[in-house]
Amino acid sequence: MQITKTKSEGLSREFTINLPANEIEEKVTHRLMEIQRTAQIPGFRPGKVPVPVLRKRYGPSVMGEILEKAVGDSSQQALAERGLRPAMQPEIEITSFEDGSDLEYTMAVETLPEIEVVDFAKIKLERLVPEADPKDIDEALENIAKAHQSSEPITGKRKSKEGDVLVIDFVGSVDGEEFPGGKADDYQLELGSGSFIPGFEDQLAGTNIDDDVEVKVTFPESYGATELAGKEALFKVKVKEIRETTPAPIDDELAKKAGVENLQKLREGISEEQGREYNSVARMRAKRLLLDQLFEAHEFEIPPRMVEREFDTIWAQYEEQKKAKAEDGSDDESDAGEELPEEEQKVEFQEIAERRVRLGLLLAEVGRQNEIQIGQEEINRAIMEEARRYPGQEQQVLEFYKENPDALEGVTAPLYEEKVVDFILELANVTDKKVSVKDFMAALEKDSEEDSADKPAKKKKKAAASKSKAKSDSTAKPKAAPKKKKKADDAES
Repeated sequence: MQITKTKSEGLSREFTINLPANEIEEKVTHRLMEIQRTAQIPGFRPGKVPVPVLRKRYGPSVMGEILEKAVGDSSQQALAERGLRPAMQPEIEITSFEDGSDLEYTMAVETLPEIEVVDFAKIKLERLVPEADPKDIDEALENIAKAHQSSEPITGKRKSKEGDVLVIDFVGSVDGEEFPGGKADDYQLELGSGSFIPGFEDQLAGTNIDDDVEVKVTFPESYGATELAGKEALFKVKVKEIRETTPAPIDDELAKKAGVENLQKLREGISEEQGREYNSVARMRAKRLLLDQLFEAHEFEIPPRMVEREFDTIWAQYEEQKKAKAEDGSDDESDAGEELPEEEQKVEFQEIAERRVRLGLLLAEVGRQNEIQIGQEEINRAIMEEARRYPGQEQQVLEFYKENPDALEGVTAPLYEEKVVDFILELANVTDKKVSVKDFMAALEKDSEEDSADKPAKKKKKAAASKSKAKSDSTAKPKAAPKKKKKADDAES
């Protein structure tokens, strides 16, 4: 095998590789002899079919198989001998081959950059730790009590108000014609619940028993029944009864209705659940702040094709969302006013793509250098959690991930990323600060406002990175790179 390097610019490498005809012929003959052992062709005893006969029958398919393997093996050997770690699948093009002649092909590859990882101990991070307020637990209990509320007819005479349950008969019509689903008797409607068309409940507030009310409303443009969407409707409503609602007492009986032993256990369960929710959000915030610092602290060239692939993914998702909004009518004027011109949108998405690729490569390198791995048990748990999202279809989900490596990577990649982030947080100078839930939510709101003002963080890129550009390719997202091989001489061989 002869390997000639034809290009070396930044992270881009190109080679011309020549495989001698005699090596290819040797592999073809060896493969045909393997087939000979089991081949059954009329007129010949099993295992005794002459190789020339097999070559005539199976030659083209065997040649294709050998060429594919030869190109794969030789390209990997060329990379290994030079200590090159490909960022994506190399682009290979056969430039010369005829039966009995040498095989020549070109290989273009973008390599992973050399990344100098900073000392994580120098990273300073304040991690907010929200502490649940007893008032939050009380509010949650009140909501549970309201969910189990009862109602009784009012005593005396008064007008209906928000919170009351009205027992009504109604008939709806559009342009004087009744429409399907627009009629009901003895319907119980809680005023203020927002369960009816906007404006319907408001017009029933302040009514008395036995009132006949004409309610005029307009169906929303996004209403599920397209034949009614955006149309004005008239409902003739008879108020038959006004009922006062009474939340269930907050006691052990309420706890049992909620599926726990007693009120104390219910309070503890609510506290634990709120703690998990707040801690999950707090972790996401700490992770985002950490990634911001990592992004600013590391400058290295990134493979252009990886950025282009990530940009293509982001842009495709954006186009799908635009199409979905247009189809369901949610792409209104207020949304359109916030929409950036296409060229500006592309610039913004380009910055996002570069950030994602840079951070992905950095985290992969940290994981590689520190031999961070995810165990099979962790993968199994993640798959089971995903399967639980589809009750009754758990087995199909498990089979899907078993048969689709790309889909499985979609589950394992986040696990790996979280392990690397945890590793960095352990080494970083992290200070925990206990705050109330109110202050924590205010901090999140402030973060959101700052993000909206700043847009994606901008960062100067090396000139070589900005000049290099190649065709987009579709491969897996950045992941842990293989262990670094001993670097060999990059000279022409």
